[in-house]
Amino acid sequence: MEFVVFADRAAEMEAEPADLETVALVAELFAGADDELDTVARFVQGRVFPAHDGTKLDIGPSLCYEALAKAAGTNVSANDIEDRLAEVGEIGAVAEGLDLGGQQGLSAFGAGGGEGLTVSEVDSELRALAAAEGSGSTDTKLDTLFGLFNRADDLEARFLARLVLGEMRIGVGEGTVRDGIGEAFDVPVESVERALQVSNDCGLVAETAREDGEAGLDDIHLEVGRPVKAMLAQAGTAVDALEEWDRAAVETKFDGARVQVHHDGQTTRLFSRNLEDVTDPLPEVVEFVDRELEVPAILDGEVVAVDEAGDPLPFQEVLRRFRRKHDVAATRENVAVELHAFDCLHVDGEDLLDVPLVERHDHLRDLLSAGISELVLTDDADAVAEYEAEALDAGHEGIMLKNPDSSYTPGNRGKNWLKRKPDVETLDLVVTGAEWGEGRRANLLGTFLLSARTEDGYETLGKVATGITDEELAALHDRLEPYVRSESGTEVDIEPAVVFEVGYEEIQRSPTYSSGYALRFPRFVGIRKDKSPDDADSLERVERLADT
Repeated sequence: MEFVVFADRAAEMEAEPADLETVALVAELFAGADDELDTVARFVQGRVFPAHDGTKLDIGPSLCYEALAKAAGTNVSANDIEDRLAEVGEIGAVAEGLDLGGQQGLSAFGAGGGEGLTVSEVDSELRALAAAEGSGSTDTKLDTLFGLFNRADDLEARFLARLVLGEMRIGVGEGTVRDGIGEAFDVPVESVERALQVSNDCGLVAETAREDGEAGLDDIHLEVGRPVKAMLAQAGTAVDALEEWDRAAVETKFDGARVQVHHDGQTTRLFSRNLEDVTDPLPEVVEFVDRELEVPAILDGEVVAVDEAGDPLPFQEVLRRFRRKHDVAATRENVAVELHAFDCLHVDGEDLLDVPLVERHDHLRDLLSAGISELVLTDDADAVAEYEAEALDAGHEGIMLKNPDSSYTPGNRGKNWLKRKPDVETLDLVVTGAEWGEGRRANLLGTFLLSARTEDGYETLGKVATGITDEELAALHDRLEPYVRSESGTEVDIEPAVVFEVGYEEIQRSPTYSSGYALRFPRFVGIRKDKSPDDADSLERVERLADT
């Protein structure tokens, strides 16, 4: 498929306001995708790699701007690209408005020899770009991007720039892709959804639906080594749980980092909530799993940092281990971690997603002799309160309330898992802007604009500048600087990439921010490095909390 054909269809989707018509356009695109169906299914969501693959392009806005400027000619600089972005507000529109394709030379042409781009070629070039590392890799990435942009027409440039930065902006999410696969290949949407849950690979599911229909989809199962999205919880109370389920499964809410354990019978791999491979930074967890497991299994759990007495340490201590790529042994001496497994998704060739929670927990007891999170069943609200008090006294974050009969639904934030945390409520919000500091902080980003996610993007609901030490502020500046898209005076526009946990006293209705809400007395709690913007709290949740 020529990339211009893909861009043409993407433009139609972007212009279509109705959901059903958008699904029809996606289905039409999939039906005509031929050998590139798996790639097209990812591209419409702004993905180059399957969702289960933690590989990243590692292209910041600055490098993209530089490549666009180079392709636009000697009279255009990266600063000019930033200025145009500040005017039009979106990188695709900026790229489309440039006069690309005028530069010559060997680096202007890829495998296509200067001919029109194809979907396969764009995919191949971007994958090669992602693999570039070491000395000279930045120049290699710049040359690769320049070559692609230099061969793109205006419309192709719009969607190529968005694809490079992972923000397609055409109103096509996982639900649309699911429905599009069902319509394109006449298979039940329920079968598509289940296959997507267990494979986390829309390309595989689309190809299977086309080639093998419903039977093929039903034959897709969990695979050890291929992570799936974590099941998620929403805020709730013991009263909510007991009214809905009659009895609740209560367990400790640890102040740690979520991990998915994959053991193939011989070796162990660990994946973060963002599906990144975190095996190397956590050797003692790997050693524990290798000792305990004798058969292939996939477990869900939490890694918690502990002190010499075994008492839990704050979440930030866990992140020190997750960030560490070198000198792991030395860091291990300073920050010890341990696994608390609380769910079992697969064991010895058998998927357990549809098995009730209590039975999945029984499988954990069969597999592990230690490291299992306690699960208490009760129909008494006072017993829940007592368990919560004990968890807090032990230094943990709170408790989880779960439906004992619930299945495990990857990526779903339903009502079957509820989380309770005491004191000040917190939200996980995306940083979409900032302001330069003042005085001794004048060279650092000092105030951060926070946004909640929506189906179409992000809506602002406040700024946070308190609760941040000088050391933390310097670290936050370094963390956010690669995602700066443009500046205007003291204000900075930031690509949605980093999630803050923010405490607040109250959510108020306010016309000041685009969400229609504002946080009263917001304070910085920490970076949620284990979460991507897709995992941040939604505006729907903000609205629900504001109404309670």
